[in-house]
Amino acid sequence: MSDELPGIPARALPISARAPGKCIVFGEHAVVHGAPELVFAIDLTTQVFVSAGEATRLNADSEAPRRNAYFRSTLDLAWSGKPPLEVRAISRIPKSAGLGSSAAFVAGLAAALSSASGGIDRPALAQRSFEIERGAQGVGSPGDTSTAVAGGFVAVNGGPGEPLWSVRSPDHRWEIRRVTDPGWVWVVAYTGIPRSTADAVRAVGARLAAPGGPELLEEFRRVAKDGIDAVGRGDRSTVAELLRRNQELLREVGVSHPRLEALIEAARPAAEGTKLTGAGAGGSVVALPMPGKETELVRRLARAGGLPFVVRPVPTGASLVET
Repeated sequence: MSDELPGIPARALPISARAPGKCIVFGEHAVVHGAPELVFAIDLTTQVFVSAGEATRLNADSEAPRRNAYFRSTLDLAWSGKPPLEVRAISRIPKSAGLGSSAAFVAGLAAALSSASGGIDRPALAQRSFEIERGAQGVGSPGDTSTAVAGGFVAVNGGPGEPLWSVRSPDHRWEIRRVTDPGWVWVVAYTGIPRSTADAVRAVGARLAAPGGPELLEEFRRVAKDGIDAVGRGDRSTVAELLRRNQELLREVGVSHPRLEALIEAARPAAEGTKLTGAGAGGSVVALPMPGKETELVRRLARAGGLPFVVRPVPTGASLVET
């Protein structure tokens, strides 16, 4: 197992930590069923500030431990039985947009609480963050949380080289590997329609269990495997082709949406390939711009009603911030 990434050191409260959002390039949904997935950390982040408090609150809300499933799950798994905390979270990641807002919050807060509890290594933080998010959602895979912990490009269930770490649940085991960043600029755009990851995952699971489902899953697997290889060698034309094919498969399993399709159509003259990213049924698209047409692509997506962001992969995952 790789020791490439340093762990989170022990610190005393107050502590601040930051974690990036993510963008799924290939393999969403199918990864839950053991297929590969390719994800990269984006330069939209969530930062948390944690200090001792008289009562445990999130952004001054004393009801958050009861009402916010992600906050509650993090406290249960990373701070159970310990003194009350005052937590403040500031995020640049749109919520329920398919860009990893929950994973960034979970990984950042778990890093801070783990630091206050004596420190933690990256594999353990990745496992803990996955368990927290799965505890809140009830379903899912570790791609989002491992990317928030590792930074950069990561492959789940695929890719060359030694794994950074393994993540386990009672019924699955996923290998997380580093993939070489080809150095491209990407554009994501939020439809403005929030989506439920849990609902979409369950709907896709039912479709893959229906007649023809195994063949669909095998095609998802092929596209993701080929996509991971193509990104690793910097082959833009193949990546673009596979983005389009991946979107066709996502349409077939029922997680596209008219607003997503409108953004994909608007992007076509300025993008080499575009697809939804994340759970779908709303959420966001990711586009690989034609070189030199990044600004045109942003304008087209904005005119079509999206909230666009030019994003670059960030190499650093969850980390402590000097205060």
